[in-house]
Amino acid sequence: MLEKKDHQYEKAVLVGLITQHQSEEKLTEYFDELEFLAFTAGASVEKRFTQRLTQPDPKTFIGSGKAQEIKEFIKEHEIGTVIFDDELSPSQLKNLEKEMEVKILDRTNLILDIFAQRAQTSYARTQVELAQYQYLLPRLTRMWTHLERQKGGIGMRGPGETEIETDRRIIRDRITLLKEKLKTIDKQMSTQRQNRGKMVRVALVGYTNVGKSTLMNAISKSEVFAENKLFATLDTTVRKVVIGNLPFLLTDTVGFIRKLPTQLVESFKSTLDEVREADLLIHVVDISHESFEDHFNSVNQTLMEIDAHQKPMILVFNKIDAFAYEQKEEDDLTEETRKNISLDEWKKTWMSKSKYPTVFISALNKENFPDMKKMIYDEVLKIHISRFPYNDFLFEYHEEEEELEN
Repeated sequence: MLEKKDHQYEKAVLVGLITQHQSEEKLTEYFDELEFLAFTAGASVEKRFTQRLTQPDPKTFIGSGKAQEIKEFIKEHEIGTVIFDDELSPSQLKNLEKEMEVKILDRTNLILDIFAQRAQTSYARTQVELAQYQYLLPRLTRMWTHLERQKGGIGMRGPGETEIETDRRIIRDRITLLKEKLKTIDKQMSTQRQNRGKMVRVALVGYTNVGKSTLMNAISKSEVFAENKLFATLDTTVRKVVIGNLPFLLTDTVGFIRKLPTQLVESFKSTLDEVREADLLIHVVDISHESFEDHFNSVNQTLMEIDAHQKPMILVFNKIDAFAYEQKEEDDLTEETRKNISLDEWKKTWMSKSKYPTVFISALNKENFPDMKKMIYDEVLKIHISRFPYNDFLFEYHEEEEELEN
């Protein structure tokens, strides 16, 4: 369970569906992630509600019986927020708010809220604001439910609709303005990238909360903000790093996540440009997480979508210090599960067949750091020599002595 101080967190319940496309096991994985998202946003999850449906109900996402069950629970336990694991349509959101009379959020809205909390720079705040407005625009009617509660009220419907249309126009204008602002910043950042000289650019990529920022701090000896919460890093950080007297630029990027809202992919275009324009990617994977293979595939899928999947890459399996497995007894004849696979056994699976250099480390304890640094050095040197064939003799690898210092 996540550690939490109840007086600081608002009470919430989670809701998800088991469908023909989503098994109970898969929903449990998504729920675990959703609970971590809720915790990161500032909510304490009191209960999870699941329902088996062939497909989501077009009106309320869940069936009427389940909606009534949730409504009774939230009244009895004074729950203020209901969080759905999938994105709700504007009509579903409106119907659910009317039915349950509490705050209704979906996964997209929750992620946007976390991004709004985490955005530090003007650029990140602009990106998040744009994504929020794009999400809000088709759902604007929910803001005006107070008009429905006024009985009669001749003339109320007209002004209400006018008010909504006025707000829609304001939001559309704001979206246009923010897009123009981002275009200007994108040009500035593109110029900055060009002005970084001809140094090799390396980008850390990976699922959220896999330890990219901790690794960034360890490699670059800097103090990038790192925390055991989802999306601790929103702003792109670039540091000059020297390994074995070979300099290069290392970039820490925003983490990816399953079911990432399309609005965020669009608004964080410039952050993804850092990945697109990198010469080498370091794909960091949290091997201690039970769904690390899914996370690995989700990141690869996103890299394909932004056309960055064919770049040179190093696979870094992090958090080996937190990896745990259950060893089966010799007389145990039950089928082996993922929980029974040791780290050594994992290394002999698809990881050993990878076309990319692969290393297993602990960024926290700096375990196997010399191997990883030599690997990065070798890959950066290949790119460097192809770019500057006349000065490759300047660089000779040597291990640093203070590797194990904290």
